[in-house]
Amino acid sequence: MGLVVILFFFGLAGGIVGRIKGSSFVLWFLISAAVPFVGLLTAICYRWDNRELRRQCPDCGRVLKLHDAVCMTCGAELEFPEVAIAPEVAVGPPRA
Repeated sequence: MGLVVILFFFGLAGGIVGRIKGSSFVLWFLISAAVPFVGLLTAICYRWDNRELRRQCPDCGRVLKLHDAVCMTCGAELEFPEVAIAPEVAVGPPRA
């Protein structure tokens, strides 16, 4: 029973760190719970997804991460753009 509690709290910590960095809570929860110490350490060292440069798909106009090679909406293969869009953090929250 003690092991389940330890796995849960490692998973919770990894999920929170992953979500703060702009990634999936569930993904990092599962990774950190499956491999407790290494999973949490990996979540801490993982890149900040919300600080990545972005680009716009030339076919459908969806805004994607710069490192994406294929648009998940229309399936267009993406070339490396000449101009990148600022990261989500630099733009800030939308104003009403």
